[in-house]
Amino acid sequence: MVSKLDLYRIFCVVGKKESFSGAAKELFMTQPAISQSIMQLEKELDTRLFNRTPKGVTLTNEGSLLLEYVNSAINLIEIGEEKIAEFKNLTTGELRIGVGDTISKYFLLPQLEAFRTRYPNIKLKIENGTTDELISFLKSGEVDIVVCNLPVSDTSLNVTSCMDIHDTFVYGDKYRKLLARPVSFRELAKLPLIFLEPSSNSRKYVEEHFLSEGVKISPEFELGSHDLVVEFARMNMGIACVTREFTKDYLESGVLHEVQLTKQIPHRSIGVCSLKSVPLSPASTRFWELLVGK
Repeated sequence: MVSKLDLYRIFCVVGKKESFSGAAKELFMTQPAISQSIMQLEKELDTRLFNRTPKGVTLTNEGSLLLEYVNSAINLIEIGEEKIAEFKNLTTGELRIGVGDTISKYFLLPQLEAFRTRYPNIKLKIENGTTDELISFLKSGEVDIVVCNLPVSDTSLNVTSCMDIHDTFVYGDKYRKLLARPVSFRELAKLPLIFLEPSSNSRKYVEEHFLSEGVKISPEFELGSHDLVVEFARMNMGIACVTREFTKDYLESGVLHEVQLTKQIPHRSIGVCSLKSVPLSPASTRFWELLVGK
C-alpha cells in the first residue's frame, strides 16, 4: 500500500478534472508538482494511471478502477474526520458514568441535568454499584469515569474531590430523651445501630474511624441503601449512620434528629475518578470540569 495519502488525494483531483493544470489550480500547487506526484504514484504501483495527450489526460482502465476505490476511501476518511469534529464539539458521542445509588440521587442528578441541557446529543449510560465495583468497571473499560465516595487509594487512578460531606448519626422520636445530651463513640456503640452493608465505602470510613478511637461497632441492622437506613431510623428501629447532606430534608422537618457527639467524625468527600492510562473523551472531560467546578 502506498504510504502517502496525499498522492491519492492528488490522483483523485486529476482524475476528476482530467487535467494537471486544473488539479494544480484547485489544490494550490504547481503543475510540475502535480505531474511529479502522479509519476511517483504510478512508479510505486508499477502501473500507468493516465494517458497523456496534448489536450490533457484521460484515465487508463487501471486508473478508472483505482479512482473508484480511492474516491470511496477518501470520502470515508472525510466522513470520519467530520465525526471526530462532532465528538470534539460534543454534537455526538457517549458518556458512561459509574456511580452509587445515593450519590446519583442526591449529588449527580442536578449535574446530569445541567450537562444534558447543554449537550443534548450526548448519550448517557449509568452503571450503579459500590465504590469497589465501580472502580472495577472503570478498569475493565465499562465506564469512562466514576463518581464515588472517597477516599480511594489507587495509584492507577486520577482522583479529584468534588464535594465535602459529613457522616453523622440520626434518630427518631423514640430516642429523644436518651440522646438529649452529647454522647461519645463508646456510648453510641452500645445502642442499636443501623449501618450500610460492610462493602460500602462510607461504612468502612466510619467503622475505621471508630476503631481508631478504640471502639468496635456491631450494628443491629446492615442495609443496602442510604434511603433504607434513613427509613429504619424514622421507624425508630435504631440510630442510623447517614450522610448529613443527604438527610437534610428529614432533619430540617424534624422527622429525624441528629446525634450530638462529643467528638465529630472528620469530613470526607465525593470525588470523580478516571484511569491515568486512558485519555478522557471530550464528553468525559467536559463532565469532569462540570463536577469539579472548572
